[in-house]
Amino acid sequence: MALIVKKFGGSSVATTEKIMSVAKRILDEKKGNDKIVMVVSAMGDTTDELISLAKGINGEPYKFPREMDMLLTTGEQISIALLSMAFQTLGHPAVSLTGPMVGLQTDSAYTKGRIVDISPERVHEELNKGNIVVVAGFQGSNHLGDPVTLGRGGSDTSAVALAGALGADSCEIYTDVEGVYSADPRIVPSARKIKEITYSEMLEMARLGAGVMQPRSVEMGEIFKIPIHVRSTFTKTSGTIIRGDYSMESIEEKSFVIRGVAHDENVTKIAVLGISDTPGVAHKIFDALAKANVDVDMIVQSMRNIEKNITDMVFTVANDDLTKAKEVMETVARDLNASNVLIEENVTKISIVGAGMLGNPGIAARMFGALAKAGVNIEIISTSEISLSCLIKGGHVKEAVNAVHDEFFPKN
Repeated sequence: MALIVKKFGGSSVATTEKIMSVAKRILDEKKGNDKIVMVVSAMGDTTDELISLAKGINGEPYKFPREMDMLLTTGEQISIALLSMAFQTLGHPAVSLTGPMVGLQTDSAYTKGRIVDISPERVHEELNKGNIVVVAGFQGSNHLGDPVTLGRGGSDTSAVALAGALGADSCEIYTDVEGVYSADPRIVPSARKIKEITYSEMLEMARLGAGVMQPRSVEMGEIFKIPIHVRSTFTKTSGTIIRGDYSMESIEEKSFVIRGVAHDENVTKIAVLGISDTPGVAHKIFDALAKANVDVDMIVQSMRNIEKNITDMVFTVANDDLTKAKEVMETVARDLNASNVLIEENVTKISIVGAGMLGNPGIAARMFGALAKAGVNIEIISTSEISLSCLIKGGHVKEAVNAVHDEFFPKN
């Protein structure tokens, strides 16, 4: 008997026909007394449709983050109720539970909450009754009982965190692709499926734009030491295993210096121009952004005038945080007497990821050379121990990603 958490994304449950298909598949694959917990996203484009409804009231609905969470959490409630009905229609007992019902507690960062605790007693009770438990992903509640969502892709985080809290034997993430690829296969036709990848490498891939997993879900997997199997809803082939280290069978995976190429178009560049190059200036900028819960990436400081001690500060934020970032920077720029604040939305971040980068000179030169051959200019460069990222102008994504991928994964 095994306890397995299975997560299905919105495309997997986009219609009632697909919901019935998922239910049949789960029952066909269920072995003996296996205990199954399903974590489900909202159907298809439901979340986008709910956001559009909110925009019909106010063009910037995320000004009201609590109300957005009150609205968006309804999407998952539809899908879990329908999937529970599907199981019961097929003759197996099932029960649907929202995030708060399974004891998923969050902080109060509406629209991008973090899980602070899970008390899954209700889930154990329902499993012991013989039910398949169908849980609404993407959501929990804060100390006030208000619904709080976990950000885009938050159902992945719900699933992995719940698997850890339950002491599950495994966590399976079902999606519309067959696993994690060396690049987005919709952009790079030659992208190869990765059989195994470490938590640290997958975390970097996810953080840098690989949309197949949410970064926090990978963090949860590493914390709880839960192997994560990313696989397709529509085939029964093996997908990608995310774990702490490679298995003995994965000699092929170990041979790649670079594991993948990620890209992120959900990026905006902000430049704060003409500020004093004195202690405390950077703190004022980034402390204000942190207090507004705005994540910052790719920070570069460049000297504008050495004699006058004037510098520029350039950084990137996610497009979703742009409204808040603008408000913050208007105030901070006045306080710092900045000459101007420039915002450029048409940019994309291209990144390579791989633990093999350590101790391998020339990786950066190869990436820069590939972009140069493709005629793509680099605006900002940032690095970590296992990744290298370049910010480029928008409109060159396909050629840039393919050029970099071909450099590190030559076509046969």
